[in-house]
Amino acid sequence: MSDLQFHTDAEALDSLKGKYHALQQEIRKAIVGQDDVVRDVLISIFGNGHCLLVGVPGLAKTLLVNTIARSLGLTFNRIQFTPDLMPSDIIGSEILDENRHFKFVRGPLFSNIILADEINRTPPKTQSALLEAMQERKVTASGHTYDLPSPFFVLATQNPIEQEGTYPLPEAQLDRFMFNVWVDYPSFAEEVDIVKSTTGNKVADIHPVVSGQEIVFFQQLIRKMPVADNVVEYCVRLVSKTRPGGELAPAMVNDFLSWGAGPRASQYLVIGAKCHAALNGKYSPDIEDVQAVATPILRHRIVRNYKAEAEGYTVERIVKELL
Repeated sequence: MSDLQFHTDAEALDSLKGKYHALQQEIRKAIVGQDDVVRDVLISIFGNGHCLLVGVPGLAKTLLVNTIARSLGLTFNRIQFTPDLMPSDIIGSEILDENRHFKFVRGPLFSNIILADEINRTPPKTQSALLEAMQERKVTASGHTYDLPSPFFVLATQNPIEQEGTYPLPEAQLDRFMFNVWVDYPSFAEEVDIVKSTTGNKVADIHPVVSGQEIVFFQQLIRKMPVADNVVEYCVRLVSKTRPGGELAPAMVNDFLSWGAGPRASQYLVIGAKCHAALNGKYSPDIEDVQAVATPILRHRIVRNYKAEAEGYTVERIVKELL
């Protein structure tokens, strides 16, 4: 591809910033507002991570993921997670063909972007099959291992309302998500725009801005970005502060948390900060870039105790105080 020929990494990072702004413009054709959500999803894609979108029903989470997939020019599959969904329903299964040979028929997981809709509605067995795909980027069926396409992302949605028939995601699986993004209600003006644009017969025409090959190139470019030691130490120190009983834990953490974040949080903070810096035209991340991505990275990795819940201490407030 001719537009991937850059003389320097700085030139390539400038190109990434330009692509990011073009993506934002394209996504805004179909999505009103939600700029922070779009930014976080794109950071997780360029950082080669997965993203969990949490919000009440009807906030266009599915439309958002669909629009992003179309603007990225990637293959996209939506899997509706239900209590009776089996691992073979998402991975695929072996069938006997007309020559009486076993043939593997690929499931919907074989796509660049997977929208795992209402992921907490399916039993742990199916969740763990998705977990392997997210972690290894391959799946195992009948003793054979199959590589998933590259790039590969899981964008999962989850309703926060405590409802019947949900299986809370285990901590190990939550930890595989780079970001936990809270999708909030639109403002009054945004909701007016949404209603106007969705009750007529106008359909947004989304054009691909970035190809799969370019995404893989930009993911590798972000890995190569230099990071100052003080930024890495800041990330590790911030994560260490979330661990109750640890040497760096402040009194508030010891009082209100029963569980802190693991080393994967430190890794994602560095990668997230690199992506945030690159998308804002910087060639190396600083402390402000870490702070910009800290809440969605730490939100699902720290567990409050009963005292925190009783006193109304939210995870967001605890992260804010740690920053």
